Amino acid sequence: MLKVVFDTNVYISAFTSADSKAEDAYLLAVRGKIELYTSVSILTELAKKLREKFQWDDREITHVMKHISKVARVIKPDITITLLHDETDNKRLECARASNADLIVTGDKHLNYSAPVTHQDQDL
Repeated sequence: MLKVVFDTNVYISAFTSADSKAEDAYLLAVRGKIELYTSVSILTELAKKLREKFQWDDREITHVMKHISKVARVIKPDITITLLHDETDNKRLECARASNADLIVTGDKHLNYSAPVTHQDQDL
């Protein structure tokens, strides 16, 4: 089964834009068609963005976090990657590497490249 890590922008689109491609991707995980991985740092960033940029209240955020935690495997990577300038982007790479993910789904243009995720020091 395909192992996938979602960037926070994918979760945000999935939960704020009905019938979006992001929602379709998330529903693949809900239906067990893909194996979704996330990390504590990704979920922390997601909660912060939902609160600050979308004015979600704690009840709504808690509901989404619980749902994601039931669908995805939440991991705490034991590695540190400093390949990119943006620390939050490095957190996606750490999660992908620690979970042996096949791909990262993101809307960030600067992360859209076709390099495979490998499992050697800093090779991505």
